Amino acid sequence: MKPLNIEICDVTLRDGEQTPGVSFSCQEKVEIATTLDEIGIEVIEAGFPAVSVNEKQCVKTIANLGLDARICGFSRAREADILTAIDCNVDMVSIFIPTSELHVQLKFRKPREEVLADSLNMIDFARDHGVQVRFAAEDASRTDLPFLKEVYRQAADHGAVLLSFADTVGCLIPSEMNRIMSDLVASVDRPFCAHCHNDMGCAVANTITAAEAGAFQLHTTVNGIGERSGNASLEELLVVLRMKKGIDRYDLSQLNRLSHMVEKYSGVALPRNKPVTGELAFSHESGIHIAAILEDPSTYEYFPPDLVGGERHFILGKHTGKKALEHVVASLGCELTDKQICRVLDLVKDHSEHKCNITPDVLRKLIKKAKETPQ
Repeated sequence: MKPLNIEICDVTLRDGEQTPGVSFSCQEKVEIATTLDEIGIEVIEAGFPAVSVNEKQCVKTIANLGLDARICGFSRAREADILTAIDCNVDMVSIFIPTSELHVQLKFRKPREEVLADSLNMIDFARDHGVQVRFAAEDASRTDLPFLKEVYRQAADHGAVLLSFADTVGCLIPSEMNRIMSDLVASVDRPFCAHCHNDMGCAVANTITAAEAGAFQLHTTVNGIGERSGNASLEELLVVLRMKKGIDRYDLSQLNRLSHMVEKYSGVALPRNKPVTGELAFSHESGIHIAAILEDPSTYEYFPPDLVGGERHFILGKHTGKKALEHVVASLGCELTDKQICRVLDLVKDHSEHKCNITPDVLRKLIKKAKETPQ
């Protein structure tokens, strides 16, 4: 288990809010930021201050909460954007520019070298105003590597304290991320950030791979929300860091609460089988599984639900076994004979095969029916 030198920058309040249809109120942003801080997240990207007057006020409010986390404001390479962010009292401004030929030509219609030169001037401008700069390359994953290295080298020379690599369209797989990030880390003496999108379902894997290749700051969003298919999920990444890398400084017991807070405030429903915080993450129906879990939960749970503030549930259905049913029946305070248990089990299986849920009330009715059945 190779130790990792990492920190987390959560971007829920900026990139997460760019999920189509999502808009957090200022109070909601404060609650999310406060919980992230309680978990121990080192950097919170509080928003894009230049978007609106209200957005600027929200970022400023968060920056003035006195949190332990450093607060970052997002900015284009423009003086007005940078000044707006600085006026929010943020600790750091993240200045981004597109670096791929596709993005540069579409957005600026001038040579990429000229775009870079203008952006370097903005790094100087921000530093002259006393704020740290994180320099972010948008669409870095589709930028030719020699030019990308030169971009980062010059940004470092101009005083950027962090260099951010964005897989903007989620086009990388872990082997590609490992090759590219290893090359970048070896070529520029400055900490790198990994900002991964999830278009092909690789965001968390790519983020962990980037960390193994030397990336320092790992970007996440709660529940993996964000544009299109979203970003690397905070909950999943923190559990991987705990279980596979031994990083235990984050309070994972608050993940379930935070996840459902963001679900409520964003309006983006969690998939039932969402890893770590989904409804089914610690739910079991198979009789074979439940019988083993009753003896030792680690047989079918790699990490316990209380680690992340969750709960274990036994679901009755087609695959339920006798031991599981006995456990659930006992939890309801009912006592049945062996024959009655077998009868209830038959009723449970028959009921569930009609795609009907076995709720506690349904189970009580089935128990009553079994008791009324002649022995």
